Amino acid sequence: MSAPTLSARAWGLLLLLSLLWGGSFLFVGIAVREVPPMTLVLARVGIGGAALLALLRLRGEALPRGGAAWRDMAGMAVLMSALPFCLIVWGQAHIPAGLAAILNATTPLFGALVAHVATQDERLTPLRCAALGAGFSGVVVLMGGPAAGHAGVQGWAVLACLAASLSYGIGGVFGRRVRRHGLTPLAAASMQVGIAAILLAPLALAMDRPWGLAIPSATAIAAVLALALLSTALAYLVLFRIMALAGPGNALLVTFLIPPSAILLGWLGLGESLLPRHLAGMALIGLGLVLLDGRWRRVPVASGVLPPDALG
Repeated sequence: MSAPTLSARAWGLLLLLSLLWGGSFLFVGIAVREVPPMTLVLARVGIGGAALLALLRLRGEALPRGGAAWRDMAGMAVLMSALPFCLIVWGQAHIPAGLAAILNATTPLFGALVAHVATQDERLTPLRCAALGAGFSGVVVLMGGPAAGHAGVQGWAVLACLAASLSYGIGGVFGRRVRRHGLTPLAAASMQVGIAAILLAPLALAMDRPWGLAIPSATAIAAVLALALLSTALAYLVLFRIMALAGPGNALLVTFLIPPSAILLGWLGLGESLLPRHLAGMALIGLGLVLLDGRWRRVPVASGVLPPDALG
């Protein structure tokens, strides 16, 4: 059974999601100048989780009572929210937003590698190996080659962003456990973000002591609110709507769109620019994603006409 095609409405939502998630790198870049990383992540998941829970109540949905669902969602909260958010925010304190977004685009590559190791039905094929080779070659180019000697803080920041992508990849495979609980997307998102806030609260309070920090500027506060409400709460709702309209496979197309959005917003909002090797690395990672996705194989060469499922 082929995946649903992308309607004009689905494409519009996909572009909106790329701006929301691409914008998260801009908002972090603004806020992290005044707000410590742990406090910033706590504000993101705390405010975003509260907004999702409020919407859950308004829609009359209930959270599950079984301990197994909460245990599995706690794992998702660590792998998909708490850990990668902290790594990306810390990394972005030292590297441009656009570069962090490019590194984040390696998530499907890590996901394919983790699935090969942890599952029996998603083994690596020669084509998927070529995709991984292209994608991770792009990472080497991004870092300036194996002889670049990235021993400084920027090198660690790059590794932190890559570790966040690995965490997302592990979380994508772990997420199979969540399906058995029959949670609605909104309930799952509310639990994931809410649990992440609970887990991060004591760490942020102990490490940053936010009560002793200077009050951030209005610009930084606005960036925090945008990060929580737009790039977290609203982004989840848009993602779930895309999945309902066009299927989860088509929703992954956002991976291709986030880096250009983040680079453009970083240039407009932060005055950032990327080196030629960063763009070359993005091209290689993009090639790896195209090979991994496999949509190009569905396009008939002879007729030049897209089949009904060419976009899905």
